[in-house]
Amino acid sequence: MAEVKRVLDALVRSRRGGLAASAALGGLALIAGLALRATQHGAPAAKASPGSSGTPFDAGALSDDEATLCLRIMVAASAADGVIDAHERKRLDAAVAESGLDLAGRQWLARELEDPATIDEIADRVQDPEAGARVYAAARLAIDPDTMQERTFLRMLAEALDLDEAAVERVESGLAA
Repeated sequence: MAEVKRVLDALVRSRRGGLAASAALGGLALIAGLALRATQHGAPAAKASPGSSGTPFDAGALSDDEATLCLRIMVAASAADGVIDAHERKRLDAAVAESGLDLAGRQWLARELEDPATIDEIADRVQDPEAGARVYAAARLAIDPDTMQERTFLRMLAEALDLDEAAVERVESGLAA
């Protein structure tokens, strides 16, 4: 599903349009930047040089599999409080329309919405701390944790991904910046 990166990018930008625009980053780069910040262990985040490739800010560095994983966790996070409300659904529909997702992709997404992935299903597919931080950042961008269920979901996700409190706090502070 080649369009998954476009859906993920559009969904993040629709959620954090001001943050992404002010940082001159697209949605995928925002996820990567937050994850880089989370894994820096107190060091300043590295900046990508113009024209470089393979940097954490290069959207192409995110594989299709990892983009799919991030989209799955965003859906799961949105459903963490038991319902994907009308506002969340409207954002998702707009991102799908913007991305040009084909029929097969729409059917996959509909199945995902009906039966979201579990934290364990996602965590089992994460191979390294950097990928875990990207998955966590995607989940955090999907929701404002304003319910107990959403806060519990994020805490359990961080634990399953082996992210320590400092890494989670660096993602939060990156969102507040």
